[in-house]
Amino acid sequence: MRKVNYKFKKALITGASSGLGQEYARQLAETGADLILVARRRERLEDLAQDLSGRYRVGVEVFPADLSADEDLNRVAGKIAQTPELDLLINNAGFGGHGQFHLDEKGEAEQMIKVHVVATTILTRAALPAMIARRQGAIINVASVAAFSPLSGTMYSSTKAFELMFSENLQTELYDTGIRIQALCPGLTHTEFHERAGLNLSAVPEIFWMSAEEVVRISLRALRGYKVIIVPGSINKIITFFLRCPWTFNLIHRASRSKKIREMADRSLR
Repeated sequence: MRKVNYKFKKALITGASSGLGQEYARQLAETGADLILVARRRERLEDLAQDLSGRYRVGVEVFPADLSADEDLNRVAGKIAQTPELDLLINNAGFGGHGQFHLDEKGEAEQMIKVHVVATTILTRAALPAMIARRQGAIINVASVAAFSPLSGTMYSSTKAFELMFSENLQTELYDTGIRIQALCPGLTHTEFHERAGLNLSAVPEIFWMSAEEVVRISLRALRGYKVIIVPGSINKIITFFLRCPWTFNLIHRASRSKKIREMADRSLR
């Protein structure tokens, strides 16, 4: 498989109105890439588009959509199919859970599956034909270190684990096509994500946090290589190692059955 240059002509970014999506847009615009920005909040997208197009002289198209709604998801997939020059898709849209699965009465689990799993699948499939025909392109699926964890919420961890395994297996399927698939697995990152999810993480030491700028820079630079799973930051790498290591895997899963630890995790999800 040949190396992929992380300088792109046109990128579509979901969840682009804030956090990692906004930072991806900024860093890509800085390299001269034209952008299609997808998110629910039109006003924030328009403000971002005006800023980026004015600052970097790139084309920025705003495409408001709620990926949990079938009609909007199909519109975005259609937009991708009608943009054959698209050479980078970033499936970044997502949200965190608010509580325990068995107490979910608002359909949050189903909505999370639609945004994290169904949207990622449909948009990736829409992007691949043109990329494969050109033998050039990349897709970044923003997963999480939670994909490895038994304590990060039933649906959040499960859907992020799907994004990770989907990326790994898809890259194997697309071996030697020139297409690069990445599963980015960030840990705690300074964005609006946790506040919007109602997560109380104020007691977590600063050493465990990374900036959105650093996470995105690592992600884009990693497209030059061959690794599918990208875990940014030394702390996150250590955490992921212990979550996956055979010698500590069983210990962590036994600890996750502790009532006290479960209660601590549950409080952080409220």
